[in-house]
Amino acid sequence: MDFTLILFYILAVTAVVTALGLLLSRNAVYAALFLVLNFGCVAVFYLLLGAPFIAMAQITVYAGAIMVLFLFVIMLLNLGHASSDMRGPSSVAAAIVIVGLLVIELTALWRYTPRRLASEIRTTPVDASARAPGSLSPTWPLAPRPSRARSRPRAAISS
Repeated sequence: MDFTLILFYILAVTAVVTALGLLLSRNAVYAALFLVLNFGCVAVFYLLLGAPFIAMAQITVYAGAIMVLFLFVIMLLNLGHASSDMRGPSSVAAAIVIVGLLVIELTALWRYTPRRLASEIRTTPVDASARAPGSLSPTWPLAPRPSRARSRPRAAISS
């Protein structure tokens, strides 16, 4: 295994754990600190992808400026422990449904391999009349239309 792959797996686990810590934390300050750690993981992901400018912008803008603002507001409002609004069997049932849907989605994604995707792309017929939205085809509704107004020479402005 390559060092980059090992670092990716470690950061992926760290990002998921900090995101769960953010969501499950009862203290607002701890939640903000978990969010800072998550922003740091995302910045290292950007570095692994070869985008150092985006990584430094992530650290500067999000982990620096915005999180300082969040912590300032949290401490200004003196937010302590928040009481949970989710009580009763209906919240437990909703959580079970959401977890079940997530498990179904993750198993579907697990089965969907890149090889299967490539075979589906090869077997899918291509419609000749369909064009990419970025192409300037006359059938695309957002394509620039030619101007119908005649251009007249402007009169000279004299002072």
